[in-house]
Amino acid sequence: MANFAIDAVKATTYDAIVIGSGISGGWAAKELTEKGLRTLVLERGRDVKHVVDYPTTMLNTWEMEHRGQLPLGIRKENPIVGKCYAFHEGSAHFFVKDAEHPYVQEKPFDWIRGYQVGGKSLLWARQTQRWSDFDFQGPARDGFAVDWPIRYADIAPWYSHVEKFAGITGNKDGLATLPDGEFLPPHEWNCVEKYFSQQMAAKYKDRPVIMGRAAHITKPQPIHLQQGRAQCQHRTICERGCPFGGYFSSNASTLPWAAKTGKLTLRPHSVVHSIIYDEKKGKATGVRVIDATTKEMIEFYARIIFVNAAALNTNLVLLNSTSNRFPNGLGNDSGVLGKYAAFHNYRAGISGEYDGYLESTTEGRRPNSPYIPRFRNVHKQETDFLRGYAAGFSANRISRSNQEGFGADLKANLANPTLGGWSVGSHMMGETIPKESNYVALDKDLKDPFGIPQLKVSIVYDDNDDKMVKDYQEQMMEMFTAAGFKNLRVRDDKRNPGLDIHEMGGARMGKDPKTSILNKWNQMHHVKNVFVTDGASMTSTSTQNPSLTYMALTARAVDYAVKEMKKMNL
Repeated sequence: MANFAIDAVKATTYDAIVIGSGISGGWAAKELTEKGLRTLVLERGRDVKHVVDYPTTMLNTWEMEHRGQLPLGIRKENPIVGKCYAFHEGSAHFFVKDAEHPYVQEKPFDWIRGYQVGGKSLLWARQTQRWSDFDFQGPARDGFAVDWPIRYADIAPWYSHVEKFAGITGNKDGLATLPDGEFLPPHEWNCVEKYFSQQMAAKYKDRPVIMGRAAHITKPQPIHLQQGRAQCQHRTICERGCPFGGYFSSNASTLPWAAKTGKLTLRPHSVVHSIIYDEKKGKATGVRVIDATTKEMIEFYARIIFVNAAALNTNLVLLNSTSNRFPNGLGNDSGVLGKYAAFHNYRAGISGEYDGYLESTTEGRRPNSPYIPRFRNVHKQETDFLRGYAAGFSANRISRSNQEGFGADLKANLANPTLGGWSVGSHMMGETIPKESNYVALDKDLKDPFGIPQLKVSIVYDDNDDKMVKDYQEQMMEMFTAAGFKNLRVRDDKRNPGLDIHEMGGARMGKDPKTSILNKWNQMHHVKNVFVTDGASMTSTSTQNPSLTYMALTARAVDYAVKEMKKMNL
């Protein structure tokens, strides 16, 4: 019997375990397996294989039962996820159903999730900007939140590392607030977007309008062809899954690459209950998993563990990983685990019209748009709110879908560029300040279908966010007016936190173990063989999209962890 027990442990023992298969988990799997580690990736959702499990990816809208729309009944059954812009008939199978995955909203919070192999890497908006020292030094400058334990120079080589592999489009814009990267050719402007950029350059010294930087392949390099990926086809139905691998996802890129090493074991339907902590050894030894199909509890073991379950679920796993040594959650001597959660403020926007360039129109469906980097409170504090915001911008020819006609006549009418002017618009991307009062915790009474405590979420906007919304509206009104746009309308849609789908914090990095969970290597201060490299690790939120930074932090942490393993320090 003893031999059977030993064999059973060997069969469930790996060099490394990765919890989650989304953007950061996929990168952890790639980097670990490339370095020779037998790696187990645990995914709570179903398997999704590249190409074959994208059922709607080649369908035209008229080939779908509801022409791409969702019946009202499905939206009523999913009042949370139904608010997401990407949730429709062609993509609904990549989102969770609200009723099957409950959580407690102590304060209103729309938690958008995709539980499957690849996670939300199948659904993300693919915007990939580097962070700068203006972001990493932000907390130290204004004293809100703790100081980051890293600076841009620490992560810059790792940005380059992941950009080359993932494929990022962009221009070398030479901006201190938005460092340049390893870019593929950028997407093209349309005439009104270029006009707006030129107008802003002429009227303002500090408000550049640049082409967005996105994880789309515009000119495949050898490394992309080796992955089996091809040029983006500009179909702009990315959330259905891309059979060409034109945009970066775990399914198209990092997971197949890891599988080619022969070192990867991918286990879907594996709901992580908690991390096992051995008090005698003073380290984590494995992970408890509930098989989603059998409800059986299984234990897997490894020398190092990477937690990449997505920010809020990572907090849940760590909070639920209790022991005599850590009664309040794994590594939580500081008491800050679950606290200082943050997000991005996407509430505000502006729209208008432009009567110029009526002889021109647009062709194709570019999966990207121009970007206005942060220009407030950059070199000095100049407003009544802290930090700042970036903004998206786009211009499109106004559709005249109600024109009369049939067949060729209707098509000619719709294509006639004299039928309508241009619509212009922008949306805000504001940095929120991490606060102790914004937190997640385990509910003491309510359990999910697997018997795991439900996550209680208490995250709200504050006065700083409201002031930022007001300033964005005023500044964009001024900029749009200066460009000659008319019929301007500002909005504040008062959306709940969460719809930005950029949850961050709760297990933040820091220099001091008394005020943070992780050190500068994304390594737990008090459990040295556990690393957290997804959004939970973020100390502050920046205005830039965070996914590229998760990727870079993950690759950097794996490099450090493997070196420490070789030194027998882990």
